[in-house]
Amino acid sequence: MSEDSWALSVDQQEAKAPALKHLNTKQKKTNSNVVPGDGEPGDEPGPADQSLLHKMIRRSLVRNRNEVEVLQRDPNSPLYSVKSFEDLRLKPELLNGVYSMGFNRPSRIQENALPMMLAQPPLNLIAQAQSGTGKTAAFSLAMLSHVDPANKWPQCLCISPTYELALQIGQVIEQMGKFCPDVELAYAIRGNRMERGTKLQQQIVIGTPGTVLDWCMKYKFIDPKKITMFVLDEADVMIATQGHRDQSFRIHRQLTKDCQMLLFSATFEESVWGFAKKVIPDPNIIRLKREEETLDTIKQYYVVCKEEEDKFTALCNLYGGITIAQAIIFCRTRKTAAWLTVNLMKEGHQVALLSGELAVEQRAAVIERYRNGKEKVLVTTNVCSRGIDVEQVSLVVNFDLPEDIDGNADNETYLHRIGRTGRFGKRGYAVSMVDSEHGMDILHQIETHFNRRIPKLDPSDPAEMEKEFNS
Repeated sequence: MSEDSWALSVDQQEAKAPALKHLNTKQKKTNSNVVPGDGEPGDEPGPADQSLLHKMIRRSLVRNRNEVEVLQRDPNSPLYSVKSFEDLRLKPELLNGVYSMGFNRPSRIQENALPMMLAQPPLNLIAQAQSGTGKTAAFSLAMLSHVDPANKWPQCLCISPTYELALQIGQVIEQMGKFCPDVELAYAIRGNRMERGTKLQQQIVIGTPGTVLDWCMKYKFIDPKKITMFVLDEADVMIATQGHRDQSFRIHRQLTKDCQMLLFSATFEESVWGFAKKVIPDPNIIRLKREEETLDTIKQYYVVCKEEEDKFTALCNLYGGITIAQAIIFCRTRKTAAWLTVNLMKEGHQVALLSGELAVEQRAAVIERYRNGKEKVLVTTNVCSRGIDVEQVSLVVNFDLPEDIDGNADNETYLHRIGRTGRFGKRGYAVSMVDSEHGMDILHQIETHFNRRIPKLDPSDPAEMEKEFNS
């Protein structure tokens, strides 16, 4: 039975207890999508695992300065972005909570989203934000600011696609609200059992769609008509999960028209847009600027090789011919990634290996070591292609070019891969290995898609490399 299709039979409860203000997070376990086989396409973890991974490794809100663009429904609105948390005129206990968590200034998404979320009268919002950019802290702060502690019923409701992600949100709220003793939090998640006839008194409820729906409609633990702020997190993950889309709609239909609606998604594909527009009426919109715009800071090249061993030789020449702070090397299969890691270590390189059979916690530990400079080279499959910022990465190598299931260029993955360099306005380099006519065709498809010519590089010619990389 899926975690969110779990339904509590009140008559069969083994233990009856009120909703928890605090959950023992030591008992929390993280599921990982272990992909069988040799790491063929599909080695990338599921969207929920990927989001959880980002939450675990991207803790600093100051590091992530993603550019955003704001599309306000009212162009004459006086709302403005904030540069400090003091500008928001928060309650002192909330400001203390923010600073106690080590947040010293708002991230980009917070600068633009928080004034809208805290506005009076309330404004609805659709926002694009990767996990780890500070959006969880933003809507947590909005919920804590929104509630009236004197009212002992749920006022803010947040739904998240998985048990683990819901706990992550709850932890942020509990930390941020630790100086607000009269504000309490309940978890509408699997295993948290309620007694028949109980009415929740906690002002904030975090949960997964199926359990929240049961608590609203089946067991009447929550009165949805009293909810005045509704947050739907990880919308792209939500609609990718069977049943969650319908459950989210059903929860939404129970809310009043005056309820403030906030939706967050890491991506804005058409399916997400369609979902968001049905759930969030008259929204203000914040979205990340297209990552293609960052390509101007990345110099792209390709290298022609005959076989895998030639790729390795070219890689060693490349690494020896230019000054590299840190590098990420993308492989198509786990087998290739493991082989490459062993051979690079034989050459004396400090190498970390990241692939899909690792649990989420293990992946986070590998990336944290790499971010801290313990290893200079990260060899990975697609588990690392999206949204991971390491400031020192100066080189990305496509040891294998990314392809979709039909054997065509996977342009989106290529963009996410090379986007791991050239971060924070610094110059970066991306080199792709081409070992066949098919590989050359993939490269041409990428050139056509992005309307950019990718020049050929000869890594065996140190003079040419020095000229290219220093131009």
